Amino acid sequence: MIAYMKELGMSLSEIADVLQKEDLALIEDILAQKNEQLHEQMRELKSRHDAVERAIMSIERYRKSPKTGTMALEYIDRRYIWGIPCSANFYESDIRGYEAELSGLRAALEKENFSQIHSYNIGTSIAKEDFLEGNFVAEKIFVFTGKHVENTHAVLQTIDSGMYACIYLDRYDDEIAYANMLKDYCKQNNYQIAGDYICEVMTEFNVFCSDQRNMFLRLQVPISFPK
Repeated sequence: MIAYMKELGMSLSEIADVLQKEDLALIEDILAQKNEQLHEQMRELKSRHDAVERAIMSIERYRKSPKTGTMALEYIDRRYIWGIPCSANFYESDIRGYEAELSGLRAALEKENFSQIHSYNIGTSIAKEDFLEGNFVAEKIFVFTGKHVENTHAVLQTIDSGMYACIYLDRYDDEIAYANMLKDYCKQNNYQIAGDYICEVMTEFNVFCSDQRNMFLRLQVPISFPK
């Protein structure tokens, strides 16, 4: 009986208490608590497993990514995000302005009980109208996440699937120049920009360099084709 109760996850002190009191209701109460603890551990493991898989995909994507400056038309499936409005326009500052927005996002994630592991796949956006007019005004900062997020009641937003014009780069400081190249590319090919501009941090490996942010970015805009 002791071995059986140990297999159920009960500690020796709990087993001793049960055997001393000979109370079936106590056994049921302890097992109900163990059941909930196991479910919580399973949720945490699922979240960690998802994060490990995303990290593996991120590294693989980085290894196989196109070189900086590559333009591409890509079909991107529906994505789920959670984020906050930018408190300041970090495009008017240096990378410290972006870091301040990122710190605010991570604080908001913690408040919503998101795991901090979500905060390494970041996106920022500019409203379509501003982007078309050449105004780099940061609108939102957000994380890409799965459809179902455990341990949080946060309402996720969706980014619709569709065709996107994309350009890749590996320096944060070059974003505006490459974003303008992307807009010119759409204009030259008569692609109509159909939604907000997004800057997505595909990978970030600062373990190899402490002097600057090693970010690999995909700039993207949804497009439609004139009939």
